Amino acid sequence: MSLTQLNPPLPLETSKGPGWAHFVIDYGQESALLWVVFMDADGACWTVPNHEVRMVFNWTIGRRKPEASQERQLSAVPAAAAEPAETAPTRLRPVAAKLP
Repeated sequence: MSLTQLNPPLPLETSKGPGWAHFVIDYGQESALLWVVFMDADGACWTVPNHEVRMVFNWTIGRRKPEASQERQLSAVPAAAAEPAETAPTRLRPVAAKLP
């Protein structure tokens, strides 16, 4: 296990809302990273699994909101080719391996 202090802290969007990650916990290759995040709303501290965090959007460096980039892509495609997707692909969640 390793605990890494982030300097400076990173602003993240989490499943619990926006906050600042101050630490990352790594239990090794069989586990997802855990982010120690202090929430903007109330200062609560949560340990959030890696698959539930995203970097905050930053227009200046080209990291835009997903819906904004999709709109830009659709406007570049001719109307006949822009068909709605039937279903979104299923996201895979990391699972710890079962040992014998």
